[in-house]
Amino acid sequence: MRIVNAALHDVELPLVHSFETSSHRKSSLRHLLVELTDESGATGWGEIASPAGPYYASETTTIAWHTSTQYLLPAVLGAQWDHPDQVTELFSKVRGHWFAKAGVDIAAWTLYADQIQQPLAQALGGSRSTVVAGVSLGIEPSIDALLEQVATHVESGYPRVKLKIAPGWDVEPVRAVRGAYPDLDVHVDANGAYPGDAEAFEVFRALDQHRLTMIEQPFAPRNFLDSARLQAELETPVCLDESVETLDDLRTALQLRAGGVLNIKVSRMGGLSAARAAHDLAQEAGWPVWCGGMHEFGIGRLANVAISSLPGFTLPSDVSASSKYYAEDIIDPAVSADHGVVTVPTVPGLGAAVRTDLIAAHAARTETFTA
Repeated sequence: MRIVNAALHDVELPLVHSFETSSHRKSSLRHLLVELTDESGATGWGEIASPAGPYYASETTTIAWHTSTQYLLPAVLGAQWDHPDQVTELFSKVRGHWFAKAGVDIAAWTLYADQIQQPLAQALGGSRSTVVAGVSLGIEPSIDALLEQVATHVESGYPRVKLKIAPGWDVEPVRAVRGAYPDLDVHVDANGAYPGDAEAFEVFRALDQHRLTMIEQPFAPRNFLDSARLQAELETPVCLDESVETLDDLRTALQLRAGGVLNIKVSRMGGLSAARAAHDLAQEAGWPVWCGGMHEFGIGRLANVAISSLPGFTLPSDVSASSKYYAEDIIDPAVSADHGVVTVPTVPGLGAAVRTDLIAAHAARTETFTA
């Protein structure tokens, strides 16, 4: 297989409901869409879901555009490859930049799956026909507003709700949600907002009383030691997200017992190849995994659905319906959920048609490359 044309599209879509984390609030998202075309005319699509600002990670949309246009796409143009794992080797000298690499990797995987006439999930080795989905809810102006959001998604059938927390917005909202929904699968996500001090540990001990599925990323990404200390004190599993960008990070976390659950984000780990390898390593170690999301458009969302079909993904994943975030998605059909369950596509390739008309309408810029 040989890539003869490539394009990068800078696309912004409005969110149907503003979303706030411990760092900032957003009402729209800009993601970069990767389009790879081989000598037969077949096309694979990928998504670079890097944040616009340097809050979740240091890699931003602007940085990802530069890295992709200057280094990654030139590296794959004209190169011969037979399997997507070989594509990541083409730009292995580029350190970091996992989001940009993930977009190219996803495009290579969707192109490969289309060429071998297999659904993306099957090409990855997935075995599930459906994936249980959860929703991620941001920080709201009040607890009543949060309870309204929880009610909306529980009524839609989602079995798991993830609540974003931050210092000052943690124990009370969780207590309110648990009081209203005693049997709901609830977990919290701090996005590394807490210092590893005594006050933070008191907060997490209080949260430990509310039968949470997990406490996700309590401390800064490289703070494996406090994560290990916290896990030793709590019954609630600690889940790592930002801490694990590479397989070496995961090996460190496993050795230190710095958690008990892994959030595998395709974007954070550099693509589907790396995500599949992390799944295998975590499964060997006995850590359950689930697929986290970056509010992806339909292309990245379908990649998440595909990886979530692997057997180790035993917890609800952030693969909720497109309509939870976007009034109109860039794929047809959009991802839908029936009582919190998403059907894994069975058509070859990505699993849906890409709406190039909508991409063109929302693209701030596009750059093309030819071998």
